[in-house]
Amino acid sequence: MAVLALALVSLPLFAQVYTHVDAEGNRVFSGHPLHEHSQPVALPPINRLPSVLPVETQLRSVAPAEHSLRQGYQWVRILQPTADETYRDGAGNLSVLAGSEPALHPGHAYQLLFDDQPLGSAGSKPSFQLHNLDRGSHRLAVEIVDATGTSLIRSAEQTVHIHRPSLAQKRRVRPCQGDDYGRRLECPMRDKPVEKRDIPYVPLF
Repeated sequence: MAVLALALVSLPLFAQVYTHVDAEGNRVFSGHPLHEHSQPVALPPINRLPSVLPVETQLRSVAPAEHSLRQGYQWVRILQPTADETYRDGAGNLSVLAGSEPALHPGHAYQLLFDDQPLGSAGSKPSFQLHNLDRGSHRLAVEIVDATGTSLIRSAEQTVHIHRPSLAQKRRVRPCQGDDYGRRLECPMRDKPVEKRDIPYVPLF
């Protein structure tokens, strides 16, 4: 099973988000341009559809929305990656950026949900860095929780597709050598060939 490591990165939340790749190849997000190559992040629009439910159903469904408004949040959503985006990363790394309107209130925290399960501890920063993800499709969502861990509002769920070489593909690109067995994931010790021993020649008299 792949091990997921999560690190929270400090990032203030502004109306516009900018991104660039630093000298070490890491993608950086910020609330204003920090680099000459900073590019604005295109935020997906909020869908607003008129309700076609009966009046009684509308009244019953008002309570959750009012609860969120009482907490002071209009929305929370994932800004990066975009829905159904494909990431090609040999190490299975993924950067996730969330946002809310308004920004996080004191005592509240962002919680990342990965395949419907909370990933790491909730925190005040809306940026998450994931490592060594399994190849395939995964579901992401972000929610805002209070000090007791109660969910106040949750984003829509969206899918991201992780493309990374399989172990067999890695072995074809870089075949396993003697010292690789037990050190590279694609070269387990059980696959190590049996070494032939040289038997010294002993003359018979």
